Amino acid sequence: MREGLQASGTASPREGDVFHSECVGRAIMEDISGRWSTLILAALRDRPMRFFELRDKIEGISEKVLSQKLRVLVRDGLVERTVEPSVPPKVSYALTDLGRGLTRPLGQLVRWIAAHAPEVVAARESYDAG
Repeated sequence: MREGLQASGTASPREGDVFHSECVGRAIMEDISGRWSTLILAALRDRPMRFFELRDKIEGISEKVLSQKLRVLVRDGLVERTVEPSVPPKVSYALTDLGRGLTRPLGQLVRWIAAHAPEVVAARESYDAG
């Protein structure tokens, strides 16, 4: 059972307060805010993809980590896993409606990073030098 849910399945008194240690939102935030999960969600924004396509698009991710993160995102209802009956089976991943809703603000974050990366790099260099 996720943190923040009582045995009856009702929300805890602190639901929605991610600053509270028992808020279920903390677990959700952990699932979606990591580097790999964010990149997986962003990669699926335009179209469904097969496992190997995701692996090739997201440079540096291992197959083990990709598999783990996809399982979490499917469990959270953000990504849908579809298996086509064939030999071998073809498995593809696509955003659910819930996942598409998340990629809107995620897209804004990605655009902000692209626009401000030079400023952040300059700030890091200044900090490291001084």
